[in-house]
Amino acid sequence: MLQQQLHIEQTAVNNRCITKKNLSLAVFLGYLSTSNAMDFNPNYSLILDGHYKSEKSALSETDKGFGLGHVELSISSPIDDLFFGKLTAVLHTHDSKTELEAEEAFIQTLTLPGGLSARAGRFLSDFGYLNSQHTHTDSFTERPAVYRALLGSHYFDDGVRVSYLMPTDIYWNIGAEAFSGKKLRANNIKDPNSVGVYNFFTKIGGDFNHEHSWQIGFNYLHNENGTSPWSRPTEHHQHDHHKHDDDEHHKHEDDKHHEHDHHHEEHHHDAHHEHPHAGGNPHHGHDHHHCHKASYTGKDLYGVEAVWKWAPEGNYKYRHLSLSAEYLQARNITDNKTIKSTDDKHDGWYLSSVYQFAPQWATGVRYGEFNGLKVEDDHHHKHSLKETELMLSWSHSHFSTLRLQWTHQKGKGLGHINDNIITLQYVMSLGAHDAHQF
Repeated sequence: MLQQQLHIEQTAVNNRCITKKNLSLAVFLGYLSTSNAMDFNPNYSLILDGHYKSEKSALSETDKGFGLGHVELSISSPIDDLFFGKLTAVLHTHDSKTELEAEEAFIQTLTLPGGLSARAGRFLSDFGYLNSQHTHTDSFTERPAVYRALLGSHYFDDGVRVSYLMPTDIYWNIGAEAFSGKKLRANNIKDPNSVGVYNFFTKIGGDFNHEHSWQIGFNYLHNENGTSPWSRPTEHHQHDHHKHDDDEHHKHEDDKHHEHDHHHEEHHHDAHHEHPHAGGNPHHGHDHHHCHKASYTGKDLYGVEAVWKWAPEGNYKYRHLSLSAEYLQARNITDNKTIKSTDDKHDGWYLSSVYQFAPQWATGVRYGEFNGLKVEDDHHHKHSLKETELMLSWSHSHFSTLRLQWTHQKGKGLGHINDNIITLQYVMSLGAHDAHQF
């Protein structure tokens, strides 16, 4: 009996000790939690983007008629004193279908030493000048043709980035990225590398004085899955193309072959599947589920960019002029050994000028070219597109813009080349959004 009483008393003492330990632990964990976590007060933003387009156009993501652009819903916030997080969901229409996808879902470090920064998750690549910017910040209704062809308009993917801001008097940022590379993968890759894309970039900028600023950048993107495999021609295919080949490379540059391309395109649109032929091709390789997949790929993608901005008296609110240009070139596009090394590439460029001549009004002109090679089993087709765009925009405030644009296209080998396209676009911003980049 005494032993039972002693056991009961000892158990009660232990329970009190355990209770005190648990309480102390809870207080300690609570201290850690309150000392590192930030109040959950995220920033929300909504971008409403819509348009009316008079005609279809080559290498375009938008259809004729009324449609949605990139309707974006973003949530971002510091997570604690070390990390920042952001999610951007995009709603858009394509081929009369409305689709929702996550364009960004990443974490980023806040306090790495020495100018280092790291990002992981899904995010926009820092390749080139425009790609790291959201499309609603653009001055024209669509990205340049070379972007639409080689980067799927804007390239985002799952991966990691490490960048370093150099301790110099001028702005100098260097960085490296690794991605899955699914959106830049060539057709008919049977065993793709799980980490397919490595991007290396540097951007340098500064001010000439209080009115003039500049920035240049250099980029190299290595794509393990970017070279199209070469499959031997079948008898059926040889027969079909021998009907109208006119030289040893079977180049199709006349109207007759242009019609042939359209036939292939119509077939693809009807069938809604990827054509089995190798080689980058907007008709055969374009994903009609609008996954922003590049139509033309290569193992090595080079890019150079330059931007100059001028604002009288340094006041960007009332007037300013921006000039920007980029050149992109993809090499090693196919394993087809019948292609000359000088032809084994896609390339393109653009030059853009935008002038805000009044606080609410801006106008701009952009000219760009793209030259691509569609490689099939025993022959290839040369594609080209020359695009001139004029735009006029009116912004009632920083959060609302109406834009009118005229687009003129010339080229060969591509579908929907149109010389007279009118687009009316609105872009409205609700809530806080990221500051626009240089």
